[in-house]
Amino acid sequence: MALRQKKPLDLTPYKVPVHIAIIMDGNGRWARRRGLPRIAGHRAGAENLRRIINACVEFEVQILTIYAFSTENWGRPESEVRGLMKIFARVLDQELDDLHKQGVCLHHLGDLTGIDPTLQEKVRNALKLTKNNTRLILNVAFNYGGRAEILHAMRKMLADNISPDELTEEMVSSYLFTRGLPDPDLVIRTSGELRISNFLIWQAAYAEYYPTPAYWPDFGREELYEAIIAFNQRHRRFGLVAEDS
Repeated sequence: MALRQKKPLDLTPYKVPVHIAIIMDGNGRWARRRGLPRIAGHRAGAENLRRIINACVEFEVQILTIYAFSTENWGRPESEVRGLMKIFARVLDQELDDLHKQGVCLHHLGDLTGIDPTLQEKVRNALKLTKNNTRLILNVAFNYGGRAEILHAMRKMLADNISPDELTEEMVSSYLFTRGLPDPDLVIRTSGELRISNFLIWQAAYAEYYPTPAYWPDFGREELYEAIIAFNQRHRRFGLVAEDS
């Protein structure tokens, strides 16, 4: 059987966002529409992540940030949380070597406190293995919340005896989990919801927001391409008037 050829998608005339962030939403609803348990939707979402990473490499996106598990997600049913943790562990076991060969550098955003020690070790090993890769930075927001991140930064600044007169936006940014990285240019949310859900609330202040009705398991390479085209139709003013920006 002949292999299916990917449709050519030309981004030559367009500006590719340096940093794309994605709220991967809709796994449960995707599963429910198919009469499947929610965890089946999460498995399908994990499979889709591989396709989106490949597309980001193809489109020469430099940084991809994904919202994998929020600080609020602990309130979900215990069986679902256990299933999610197993999926995270399995993804690391199955995908890490390929990610490393592709030149993907993994970063963790969030707090590993309270995570199963075995999974913590898998995360740390993945970060160590890929730390020198440069083709794509993949930020995984895992046990992450935007408010918790800002509180974490404030506590570290207080511990470092930073005085009020020293505070600047640049200094605050240097204490965030994304320190050293540019802010996201484009935030995509799948499933049609119109909320930011405590995701990168400092960093995404001037990001372009792109909601799509597609559930995360259905958001593929062509949908990412369309999001990049839509990004190019925006005029980013960063609070200025058009002539100044």
